[in-house]
Amino acid sequence: MRPFKNTKDYKTQRGDAYPLGSSCVAGGVNFALFSAHAKKVELCIFDELGRVELARLQMEGCTNDVWHLHVEGLGEGVIYGYRVYGPYDPAHGHRFNPNKVLLDPYAKKVEGAFHWSNSIYGYSPGHALEDLYKDAIDNALDVPKAVVVSDESLALPANEVEPSANKPKIPWHETVIYETHVRGFTQLNLKVPAPERGTYAGLRHPDVIAYLKDLGVTSVELLPVQGFIDESFLVKQNLTNYWGYNSLHFFAPHQDYSASGDLLEFKRMVSAFHEAGLEVILDVVYNHTAEGNHLGPTLSFRGIDNASYYVLQNHDKRYYANDTGCGNTLNVKHPRVLQMVMDSLRFWANTMGVDGFRFDLATVMGREVQGFDGGSGFFDAVRQDPILARCKLIAEPWDIGPGGYQLGSFPNGWSEWNDRFRDTCRRFWRGEPGVLPEFARRLHGSSDLFEHSGRAPSSSINFITSHDGFTMRDLVSYRDKHNEANNEQNRDGHHANFSENHGVEGETDDPKIEELRLRQQRNLLTTLFLSQGTPMLLAGDELGRSQGGNNNAYCQDNEINWLNWPQLSESQLQLKSFAKYVLELRRTYPLLTSLRYIHKPDEPDDGIKCMVRWLNPTGEEMRDSHWVEQYVQSLGWILEHYPTAQEVEDGARQDKFYRPVRKLILFNAGMETIPFSMPTASKTDAEAPLAASWNCVLDTYYSDGKPREANVSTDAVVKLHGKSIRMFIANFSQ
Repeated sequence: MRPFKNTKDYKTQRGDAYPLGSSCVAGGVNFALFSAHAKKVELCIFDELGRVELARLQMEGCTNDVWHLHVEGLGEGVIYGYRVYGPYDPAHGHRFNPNKVLLDPYAKKVEGAFHWSNSIYGYSPGHALEDLYKDAIDNALDVPKAVVVSDESLALPANEVEPSANKPKIPWHETVIYETHVRGFTQLNLKVPAPERGTYAGLRHPDVIAYLKDLGVTSVELLPVQGFIDESFLVKQNLTNYWGYNSLHFFAPHQDYSASGDLLEFKRMVSAFHEAGLEVILDVVYNHTAEGNHLGPTLSFRGIDNASYYVLQNHDKRYYANDTGCGNTLNVKHPRVLQMVMDSLRFWANTMGVDGFRFDLATVMGREVQGFDGGSGFFDAVRQDPILARCKLIAEPWDIGPGGYQLGSFPNGWSEWNDRFRDTCRRFWRGEPGVLPEFARRLHGSSDLFEHSGRAPSSSINFITSHDGFTMRDLVSYRDKHNEANNEQNRDGHHANFSENHGVEGETDDPKIEELRLRQQRNLLTTLFLSQGTPMLLAGDELGRSQGGNNNAYCQDNEINWLNWPQLSESQLQLKSFAKYVLELRRTYPLLTSLRYIHKPDEPDDGIKCMVRWLNPTGEEMRDSHWVEQYVQSLGWILEHYPTAQEVEDGARQDKFYRPVRKLILFNAGMETIPFSMPTASKTDAEAPLAASWNCVLDTYYSDGKPREANVSTDAVVKLHGKSIRMFIANFSQ
């Protein structure tokens, strides 16, 4: 390493070990960096462009493995990085290389673009065992650096409301999640000013927020907005990591999504959502980093303390545990790594004001030495935290490591992506045999997965599509994936999609096929919104958005992913109106958003009975023999609550009014229209009130969802069209 001479003298003191990162304090800036195995750490000060290294200052203090230094005269806006000295011994897990400027893991603002070049590797490529030889090339011109940010600059002006002070606090059972992408949602929206399209500022545009409010969702879940980079193999093919699951740092908002470059742009977006009564949930990636496997770049954690930050293989610490499929796994079991994750989460929840988090590959967060543990250190830390314990916490309950599939195993207070709901609904509506019992369990909120530990139906995040896979339109238009644009010879992406093209692969002008596809989209949306649990809608599914059959569009920052607002057709807008109507029904009938699982019967403390019943087309309650009939594709689902006779009498004396409610939803996944006999009172409870008639409030056979026949008698036999759903509400005589 060549000698370096400071171009400017700085006055320094030992400083403090807490807080980590850079902090503006009286008279200067305090810097603190954790590294348990380093022998020396240098703070590198750069010019205002982040190009010229002005000084290297040795960190004078080291307390409990935290290196620290106070530099007088510095202030906000200073650009800096670190050079960390120690052994370069990959076989024992150490990859220190002071030729590499490293990004502060606590950076709240990042300056400069990342460039793939030979300089960003800590080893010398070309040797037989490449990563065993330390590289001597300086990387300072090719990597982003941290920027000193003061607490004052992170606060909104006095005339604006901090998002953390105005959180909507929407109850879980009323939550409807809308999963979207910062860029893709507004990139083609002509109502948004051109410079703001695809940015945080674009998301807070009044027309964008009005659209979300009108649709009826409550919480917007954003794909990763923590700083990330594109993988080298994508850059070589002129592709990008559009989804953003390749994090380089965990505090600063991704700078490519900012129209202004101002950190407050993100906060103002959150404030605007809160003002409209909408929550903001972040998809976060604390399971791995962009540094990849043992042949990846040295950008931050690897050069700061590789053996602490990452899970290494026991037999040879040169290699990383790859429970994520992304080359490395963050070692959340380490107390300092856990501290970083917790500090990052609190920063986004408190300073930036977001309302919750969806954890990518969340099994990593709970994996201890012996395997996954619902009482792991991470879960305990979150549960006791006064800020995070009040946030919405959502797990993607799987990874590719040992024991990686953990659906239903996360602790109370967490909700989980339910892929069994996704796959079962897809299989039912494409007409697979033998799915009916599983379909009923998913409609019921997957009590078989969540209720055993005392969790509520809202613990199940019900989804039929997400960013990863087919859109809902493609689910009913393609039998096979078409990922040719990803340049992987169509080998990537899910192979088991449970999709159906209904006669033609891809788009078609056949009106019968098109009508059936639209009806199937209405069926899927209705199933999603009316099932017990928390529904999550993929942005654009309410508009019939297509990705041309690409079920792994992670690398497509283009029209494949962007919502095409200028070219929405009449049928697409009609589908949106339909989705809005079904969400209105969900809000209107509280039985659809029950706080607890409804069984047969259930008597809560208030004495009002709640029941669930399952019917066959004859109007009879399903028996065991009915459930095992492989080719039955129709089902009736009743949810009801009613007061007992004694409760009615007591209520009259106390001026209370107990009103019975009975909801009936009929499903027909077959192609043929069938007769369905309307049910009478429950045969399992003699006190159940008799309905005078039934009022149909939804029929997916029609494009607007509005039924063509309203009231039917209790002894009627109704027509249930093929591939359709009907919903009825009982009318009771006074």
